Amino acid sequence: MPYTPPPELASLSLADLAAEVAARRIPPLDQWEPKETGDSEMRIAADGRWFHQGGEIRRPAMVRAFSSLLMRDVAGQHWLKTPFQQLSIAVDDAAFIATDMEVRADEEGRAVLAFRLNTDDVVLCGPEHTLRVAGTADVPAFYLGVRHGAEARLNRSTYGQLIEHALAVSQVEALEVASMGVTFALVPSA
Repeated sequence: MPYTPPPELASLSLADLAAEVAARRIPPLDQWEPKETGDSEMRIAADGRWFHQGGEIRRPAMVRAFSSLLMRDVAGQHWLKTPFQQLSIAVDDAAFIATDMEVRADEEGRAVLAFRLNTDDVVLCGPEHTLRVAGTADVPAFYLGVRHGAEARLNRSTYGQLIEHALAVSQVEALEVASMGVTFALVPSA
């Protein structure tokens, strides 16, 4: 079955965005306890490209399928997990790249930040999918919690969209944004 990319993020309403999120069926990795452990011989580069034994995986549907099995443990190790085995995967920076952002308002008038990932997943920033800032004030790096401990790094244009939104809505000296009732500072702590 061929893969059909989803519609542009800007054209989706908040209800459409929520439907996109709900439609993505993610396996229950947290319920699986595989007995075998090994190495997948896979790597996710800092730019979001996936590699197996040094060769790039070029089929978006394969990357999307593998990404649904991805998790990161408390020690920071990424794994591809099935009910039968757990295979380590090297990740240069973050497992996903956030490639687009849109702001919508919920029924209560609160901002909801929606991010599209390089896997075409849609993630709604909030209590379950938080924004984290790393790096320095001169060179910040923004990360969005995706699922099972894995994160997405915001690419340059998405970072620009986020900062533009923050400048438009910030009422205080500190640069910050809110999504689904949670406020996120956009300056790395010292």
